[in-house]
Formats: sequence, C-alpha cells, structure tokens
Amino acid sequence: MRIKIKQLKSSDAANRFLGKEITIKGWVRTLREQKAFSFIEVNDGSTLTNFQVIADSNIDEYERTIRRLGTGASLAATGTIVENPDKKGVLEMHATAIEVIGTCDQESYPLQKKRHSFEFLRSIAHLRPRTNSIGAVARVRNALAFATHLFFQERGFCYVHTPIITASDCEGAGQMFQVTTLDMDAPAKTPDGKVDYASDFFKKPAYLTVSGQLEGEIYATALSDIYTFGPTFRAENSNTARHLAEFWMIEPEMAFADITDNMDNVEAYLKYVLKYVVDNCREDMYFFNKYISPGVMEQIEQVINTPFERTSYTFAVRILEKSGENFEFPIKWGMDLQSEHERYLVEKYFQKPVIITDYPKDIKAFYMRENDDGKTVAAMDVLVPRIGEIVGGSQREERLDVLEEKLDRMGLPKESYWWYLELRKYGTVPHAGYGVGFERLIRFVTGMENIRDVIPFPRFPGYADF
Repeated sequence: MRIKIKQLKSSDAANRFLGKEITIKGWVRTLREQKAFSFIEVNDGSTLTNFQVIADSNIDEYERTIRRLGTGASLAATGTIVENPDKKGVLEMHATAIEVIGTCDQESYPLQKKRHSFEFLRSIAHLRPRTNSIGAVARVRNALAFATHLFFQERGFCYVHTPIITASDCEGAGQMFQVTTLDMDAPAKTPDGKVDYASDFFKKPAYLTVSGQLEGEIYATALSDIYTFGPTFRAENSNTARHLAEFWMIEPEMAFADITDNMDNVEAYLKYVLKYVVDNCREDMYFFNKYISPGVMEQIEQVINTPFERTSYTFAVRILEKSGENFEFPIKWGMDLQSEHERYLVEKYFQKPVIITDYPKDIKAFYMRENDDGKTVAAMDVLVPRIGEIVGGSQREERLDVLEEKLDRMGLPKESYWWYLELRKYGTVPHAGYGVGFERLIRFVTGMENIRDVIPFPRFPGYADF
C-alpha cells in the first residue's frame, strides 16, 4: 500500500507505521552512496521535507539500481519503517525493494542542489514546483483556496460560477482582452469601414472578464449571499512585481448588507483563512519565515489577533499630508492612494491592518453607492503590512435613478448594462461585496516578493509560456 510522506511525518505516524512494511513513491532529492548501502532522500510533494530511505546490498540488483538513481529520478521504495537511531521520533525506511520508475539525465537536469533565482525558475515552470519554495507556495495556495470555500460555506454563501467571457467592462477602464473568431488579417467590415461584429461569434464585441462582480450581483439579488472564485484578466501593460495579466479573484456579494456589514465580513474572512494556513501549513510557514521573509509569521499573527483600524479616506489623506514623509508620489484629497501611502498608514501610523472607507466618487467605479455628501462613495480598501491594498469593495448603488445618472456622467453606454439596471427596477435591495486578489493574499502569507512566483503559470506582457 502506498503511503504519502506527509502521513509518515504526522504526530501519530510512529503508532501507525513503526515496524510495518509500506511503499512510498516520489522523486529523489539527494543520493549519498556508502560502500555497502546508500541514503536516498525522497520527496513526493505532500510535504516540504524529505523522507530518508536506506538501501543496502540486500535489495535486488542493488548496484544497477543505485546507478540509475540520481537527483530528479522517480522511484517506488518498499520497506520497513524504523526510528532513526540518531534522531528520536524521526522515522525512516529500511528498503527491501526499490523500483526505478523514471531516470533523470544528471548532466542536463537544471535543478541541482543549489539555490536558483526565482527569475531562472520561471523559465522552467514545468520543473519549478519541485523546488522547496514553489512547492511550499503551491501547498499554501491550496490551503488558502480550501479555507476560502470553508469560510463562505459555513456562513451559508452559495458558490456561483460567473462567466469568463463577457460583453461588460466591470471597472470601466477598458483594459480587457478581446475574444473573437474574426480573421485578424482581413476582418469583416461594415460599409463605413469599421469591424463588423455581426460576423463575429457572439455578434458583438466580447472580452475576457476583469471581474465576476456584476454577474454575482444577479445571484445575490436572488439567493442573498453568494461568492465567486475564479480567473480574471486585465490587459494592463505592466511589468511590476505586483501585476499579472491573468489572476484569480474571490468575490462575495451580500444582499441586505451595507458597507459596515462588508467590513465585518472581510475582516472575519482574512482572519479565518490566515489562521487556517498557520494551523495546517506549519512546516511551510516556518520555511517562509526563515528563508523567504523573516517576520512574516509575526505579521500574519498580528492580522489574526488585532482588530482592524477603520478610518475614512479624508482622515487618511490628512495623516499623510501631515506625516512629513518624502513620498515619491504627492498626495492631496481627490487623488488615489499609492502603495507607499498605504504602507505608511499600515506599517508606521496605525501599525495594524486598516480599512479605508468613503473614497472620492471621481476615482472609483460607477457601481459604488454615492454617499449623502455628494462627493464620496461607500467604498472600502483593506490594507495590510508589506502589500498595501489586498481587498477592495463597496456597498453597491441600488438606486436606479442615481445609477443611471452615474453611467451618463462617466460616459458608459446604458444599453450595455440594461440588465444591471433592471436589478434596481425589480425588487432592488441594499447590497455590498468585495474582491480579494488571491495572488496578493498569497504574497502576503508567504512573503514572496514577486506575484509571478505565487501563481503556477504566470501571464504577463510578452510571456504566455507553459
């Protein structure tokens, strides 16, 4: 029976496996040959650390088997589980049989026992999950995704799959990838020389979505509480460590909810998923804290255990103006906050996570509810140390006349949002929601510097390999 290495490292592993014969399967990390036996470090991806297998000359074709093994080779090892004589409580295997499943060319194998740069690892994305760092990222990403579903399911939210192809620009920014079946060399044209989308697959311009929010609101106004969790796309020509062209978003929508309900829910969500990772990915988190970003565990514990500060955009701008800091980007009321401003508020002024509310309406999206002052909207951004903004959300504009006026003011065609407007015509309700940039969340948890290293296959300008 095959056993995962994670099971052999669990707290009750000795009671379950000591003295028993089992089989493990995985890839060789290191091989140390002695005269009559060899130490083989095996990893199957279920855990950060390896499992030691001791093979001696009693196994069939010992010398031939060892010659075929090397870093990167895959094997099946069968043997008895014993306690390491030098490390109390640590288990290892005395092999009775080893099967070489796949050999590995040692001369060309790019993952040798040395530290590789993350930039280099991106060029071999088909092999980089075998490294400690990227393997740990994958396990933490998995845990955060699972905890996300647990959080919302435990609270009665319905998981909704919103479309990847859309005709609506949720943000109104126009940075969308177009989806078409038209011949790019000779697209069909109208009599006035424009592209004839009537000949296209969807009979109109279509794009990869930047958000599932608008469609999520449809289901929130029927099922009350829903969430989406899926890929989104933005054709922003940015090569920074904070941007991807393809990324994942978690987007809950709550009917009969206002901006306070929104803030309460997002704070509970972040505390929940961070605690889940700390409890269930301890080995990986200790690795990140030691080798990737010293202090990241302390930052996470602070978010879990500290009530978030809640303050208005107006007050935040006043703090920044009086800070005496020499910011690269100037700040005054009406301007969007930059990452350096957000980090100052979180790391220096409040020294805790911060939720900023009530942003100027002219710098926020059309769907955000206008406040009574006529100048601001019921928006919120959640700021955390080292990352800055990690979540953005708002109470949605539920008043039909106000929403129509906002679309006109922003120059957005009402006909493209006819169904969105009808939600306000047929049984409208106050509702709110937010979007969690999943990769930003993973960056915060792991301490990884570049967002391209927390998604399995990054997409950015000029790069769509693998």
